[in-house]
Amino acid sequence: MIDFLLETFAANREREAIVWRDVPATYGWLLESVRAWQRKLDGEGLPSGAVVAVEADFSPNAVALFLALAGRGDVVVPLTSSVAAKRETFLETAGVEAVVSIDAADEGRTARRSPGPEHPLYRQLRESGHPGLVLFSSGSTGESKAALHDLSGILEKFRTPRHARRTISFLLYDHIGGVNTMLYTLSNAGCLVTVADRSPDAVLAAVERHRVELLPTSPTFLNLMLLSGAAERHDLSTLQTITYGTEPMPQSTLERLHELLPSVTLLQTYGLSEVGILRSKSKSSDSLWVKIGGEGFETRVVDGALQIRARSAMLGYLNAPSPFTEDGWLATGDAVETDGDYVRILGRRSEIINVGGEKVYPAEVESVIQKVDNVAAVTVRGERNPITGQIVCARVTPVLPEDPKELALRVKAFCRERLAPFQVPVKVQVTADRQYSDRFKKTRRIDA
Repeated sequence: MIDFLLETFAANREREAIVWRDVPATYGWLLESVRAWQRKLDGEGLPSGAVVAVEADFSPNAVALFLALAGRGDVVVPLTSSVAAKRETFLETAGVEAVVSIDAADEGRTARRSPGPEHPLYRQLRESGHPGLVLFSSGSTGESKAALHDLSGILEKFRTPRHARRTISFLLYDHIGGVNTMLYTLSNAGCLVTVADRSPDAVLAAVERHRVELLPTSPTFLNLMLLSGAAERHDLSTLQTITYGTEPMPQSTLERLHELLPSVTLLQTYGLSEVGILRSKSKSSDSLWVKIGGEGFETRVVDGALQIRARSAMLGYLNAPSPFTEDGWLATGDAVETDGDYVRILGRRSEIINVGGEKVYPAEVESVIQKVDNVAAVTVRGERNPITGQIVCARVTPVLPEDPKELALRVKAFCRERLAPFQVPVKVQVTADRQYSDRFKKTRRIDA
């Protein structure tokens, strides 16, 4: 399944494959390390097709182990420290037979487990002889779902050669975007530049130091980058493209980013753990309209919501019913507008606020509030109301300390001048708390 990757590695032995702690590892090293991990796992008596959790962040051995497991036909369950509180639940749900923990020195330690009864989806995967991949959802709106992929379907799209890029591994090791970044970079003999610290200054320092060309990240990180002024403190002349996804991008943030970095292409991406990452093309760097799809993907809009059918779609959830229609379409839950071949992602349907029958999209209100002086971050959500059904509420983090009542009044006044009455926040809570997760995604609690 990974022969095409190993051939690429062999043909580019002297090129840098991974930079970890500012030290490069070559494709020749990566090739030998993949083979060494396969010999080690064979020597430990781990049967082919085993379910193996890898506790790691991106590092040379974490990458080599991921590929070694795929080459053996195993099921890879990547886990990071961001899910430490759910570790035991995840291991049990995935039916893990062995855990390989990659430590701070990039050394691995293996521990065996009793997996319990075999899940029917694993039986289906093993009969095909293909490797698998289990990815857990964030669980922000309930129990984390375990999506099981036939990894050969994900690998298939990387057989087509594309551009070799020096790329930051910003999205996490256990995230579909992180896996996509890794496979895209390595399949094209690019260089994966890892970062242990995902703060704006640390990330942009890595861009400068290692001549990075591509930065895949999130709108939340980009807003933090703008607020911190980090872009002005680092040489970003090699940076060609910033891709952003995982959550809606506020139009105001996108416009400020484009103004700051006019020579950098800003590209919206779209993907889900259930189907993988689609190819995309933004209408322009300052536009939220985007074409999504590409080979192996079909899209359609039904009742204002996006649906996707993909060859790389997961086999199913290990702990929940299948979300697919009988003919294989996934209802994403994302509300969209359409303009010919372009769509604009409005946000999750579950996050839409219904105020007396009027729909309020949190990202649109957040985009306005983000322009208020002294606002560092904002999260908008709905709260139950006996008269209107719901009201709009905003949590605001100031840049500098300010009287909460005065800031709340300024936010409401600013919104009244720029939004329809039903969109204006009724409640504004001022907080110093962080409003994003370890995945640099807004934590939005919905009170339906």
